[in-house]
Amino acid sequence: MFAENLLSLRKRNSMTQEALAEKLGVSRQAVAKWESGETVPDLEKSRLIAEIFGVTLDELVNFGADDAFGLEVPPKGKHLFGIVTMGEKGQIVIPAKARKVFGINPGDSLVVLGDEGTGIALMKSNDFLKMADLIRKKK
Repeated sequence: MFAENLLSLRKRNSMTQEALAEKLGVSRQAVAKWESGETVPDLEKSRLIAEIFGVTLDELVNFGADDAFGLEVPPKGKHLFGIVTMGEKGQIVIPAKARKVFGINPGDSLVVLGDEGTGIALMKSNDFLKMADLIRKKK
């Protein structure tokens, strides 16, 4: 997974092996070996690679395209939690990983936001109200 993710991120960012090697203080051959899966970088170099490409270290190492519908490693803070099905009465089940990442617990109230051009978003109601208060105070 790491080798494929590194290669994908480097290409997505239009970066050569030489340019990445220079940023990391290693040889181009070292980067080539990482991308081929022949070797892996140490933890500090891996952390720097994740930082350079704006992804988490966990995603850099563990992300599998088959888990995300063939998509590439997402930028830090962006997630693809999967597909949900709407029930007959309009109910959906928020995936467990999404609930964990965003601290959504049974009984929490959510605000449903929408933009006809980009879609629907969910937000914890107390976070939405805090944001609304900040906006009101700035006026």
